[in-house]
Amino acid sequence: MATRRSAAPLGRTLAWVAAVCLLVGPACGRRRPNATPEGAVRELVEILQRYEGSTKDGTELFALLSAQTKKNLSARADRYGAATGKQITPAAMLVPARIRLRFEPQSYKAEISGDTARVSVLGASSADRAELACVLEDEHWRVELPLPDLAPMRSRAAERR
Repeated sequence: MATRRSAAPLGRTLAWVAAVCLLVGPACGRRRPNATPEGAVRELVEILQRYEGSTKDGTELFALLSAQTKKNLSARADRYGAATGKQITPAAMLVPARIRLRFEPQSYKAEISGDTARVSVLGASSADRAELACVLEDEHWRVELPLPDLAPMRSRAAERR
């Protein structure tokens, strides 16, 4: 009888521990890559290293970018669509042939100031150094790519004046 009485509380305890593990376990798993500025840049670099134009990688890459960078790429995609008659996604503006790493990153160090950060990416030699800006948006760090603004659209009617 004593074993039956002790088995019931033990069973409830094990069930409780299992429930807690199921609820807490996913939260203790792999941290979001963009939980830190360094993580966002590291994830961006990892995707760029394998990026060959696949829609999946393009979507993952696009998700790591800041709202300003996404806006710039969206404007470029719209302009491309207007010029060619073919609609493409803003993520498709990230062309693999135009994206190349200058060096193999060895370490990442961020300097955070409020909702912005500057991440230094360091390579094997002292010449191997790059800096990327990041911004905190919706509790995720996003990378700001240094894209030039688009030139204003020129219209033929304006040129004739």
